[in-house]
Amino acid sequence: MLWIMRFSGFFSAAMVMIVLSPSLQSFPPAEAIRSSHLDSYLRLPSSSAHSLDKFSFRRAPAFGNAGECRRSSSLEKFSVCDPTLVHVAITLDVEYLRGSIAAVHSILQHSKCPESVFFHFLVSETGLESLVRSTFPELKFQVYYFDPERVRSLISSSVRQALEQPLNYARNYLADMLEPCVTRVIYLDSDLVVVDDISKLWSTTLGNRTIGAPEYCHANFTKYFTGHFWTDSRFSGVFSGRRPCYFNTGVMVIDLAKWRRFGYTRRIEKWMEVQKTSGSRIYELGSLPPFLLVFAGHVAPIEHRWNQHGLGGDNVRGSCRDLHPGPVSLLHWSGSGKPWLRLGSKQPCPLDSVWAQFDLYGN
Repeated sequence: MLWIMRFSGFFSAAMVMIVLSPSLQSFPPAEAIRSSHLDSYLRLPSSSAHSLDKFSFRRAPAFGNAGECRRSSSLEKFSVCDPTLVHVAITLDVEYLRGSIAAVHSILQHSKCPESVFFHFLVSETGLESLVRSTFPELKFQVYYFDPERVRSLISSSVRQALEQPLNYARNYLADMLEPCVTRVIYLDSDLVVVDDISKLWSTTLGNRTIGAPEYCHANFTKYFTGHFWTDSRFSGVFSGRRPCYFNTGVMVIDLAKWRRFGYTRRIEKWMEVQKTSGSRIYELGSLPPFLLVFAGHVAPIEHRWNQHGLGGDNVRGSCRDLHPGPVSLLHWSGSGKPWLRLGSKQPCPLDSVWAQFDLYGN
């Protein structure tokens, strides 16, 4: 199932067709996971700091596999370790919940084999699992608790307060949080929609790289770090022998086996510690720079169609943006302007109408 988009000029986008998957048989929720090393991630705190009373989502239609899809394990023996599954990780929190639900909806709607997509939801508050289950009764998913205290002391102030939220850093810990049998995962931000079959992104060849993402080598890479960073060879020397390019961490294919083997979580944490202890800041943004420090120049390139990012405008004004030239498989409202907020305030940008096609908020 594809959306074919052609566009020219600023603020223009034309949609041709959406074809819904036929509804076939349903699946029960994922089995409880009993691995002892996962206990701290699967045990939720007893209370939530936020009320979910204001959220009401329509029930999504059932999406069934096409005839040519490989059949997963029988219902009685279903496991998250099933090798036929496509694994997708997304955070769930109150501020971005509407976006996360729309993202899941878009993935299911455009997947040829939606019954083979398994979602790993990262949360820092309670009550969200039942909401997801009522919206997607047949969804295969597991919820993992990420303790904000694990990273709170490592987080530096950023240009936008939303970038300072601990859950933004949960992606750094996917290798610890997900079951050991899950050796690859697609990480997606909550402010995007997928308009192509997610299995195409899943099948990306990473070669000897640990992560894959669309790279943007024309971007001014130096702006992601401070003058202090570039003038001190102890820091800037990390890029020696590398050709670092900017990449957006909101869409990544991650080889979790390699990540675990080479200890990349700790490598990222070390750079966050440097930021806090070096006496002068080495970057101004939130969770992105540590990823660039570890991986830039060592990323398996993915087609730009899989992250048409920046649709939320910049991090100050949230201005409207157009699509980049080329085909579109994923639209990403990175930046301060989120489509659900602009639609709610009756001040949408032209492309926000694309996101609205997947919004399930309201009765």
